Amino acid sequence: MSTLPVTSLLHSVQFQRKSKHRTTSLALFALIVVSFYIFFIARPSLNLAPIALRPDSRSRTDARVHVEDKEPSPPSSRLFRFPPKSPNNVVRPQIKLDESQELAAVAAFVAALPQNTIPHSIDPTQPIDPQLVLDFDTRNPRAEDEVKQIVEEVWSRYPVMLFAKLHHGNSREIRTMFSNMNLRPSPAMFNVDQREDADVLIPLLHRVTSSTELPLLLIGGKPVGSMADIRELHASGELAKMVTDAGGVIDGAKKKKGH
Repeated sequence: MSTLPVTSLLHSVQFQRKSKHRTTSLALFALIVVSFYIFFIARPSLNLAPIALRPDSRSRTDARVHVEDKEPSPPSSRLFRFPPKSPNNVVRPQIKLDESQELAAVAAFVAALPQNTIPHSIDPTQPIDPQLVLDFDTRNPRAEDEVKQIVEEVWSRYPVMLFAKLHHGNSREIRTMFSNMNLRPSPAMFNVDQREDADVLIPLLHRVTSSTELPLLLIGGKPVGSMADIRELHASGELAKMVTDAGGVIDGAKKKKGH
């Protein structure tokens, strides 16, 4: 008699558990059906618009790029910055450099970093590709203004520049001339024959300056002439005047040390 209520109680508990499992399974199935409907059927009708950038965010970005383009010397540092793309991806024509601009671009490139070398693949008898020696997008709308800035900056920073040979009597003579002037800024002097790109750089310099030999002396970005011309200008005092006219300060380095 006492076992019947216990057996009935067990059957009741099992029935309730089965009922709960069925209810849970039905609820889970209903949740899956509703989720499927929301994400795969009803979603196209939500008309979600893309989030637009604030109008002034692009202008601030452009302003920062503009400031970076105005970084101080050395010009054409070749610490490659990726320039901003032209609006609407417009492909603009490559700028063309005249010989004086090409000389300034190459001089700035060589002076900026010791590892900057002219690729052996180029033909020195033909105008160089500006993008090889300039550190900005040479197809952008401001490219011509950028080139003018490079020309001004390189000859302002290096009013005297000498392309010479390491073991050469004329080269040593010119170095001594300018060493005695104690110039500020100091002359930029390059032993071209010791460079890896000598076979390309030397004929390139001859082409853009119409010179035929080294050493090649540039004052204010202009070739001075032959060794005989340099000696004559130095003896007459005209060489020193050319240097000061180009922005060099004679004995400037000595006064700076005195301070």
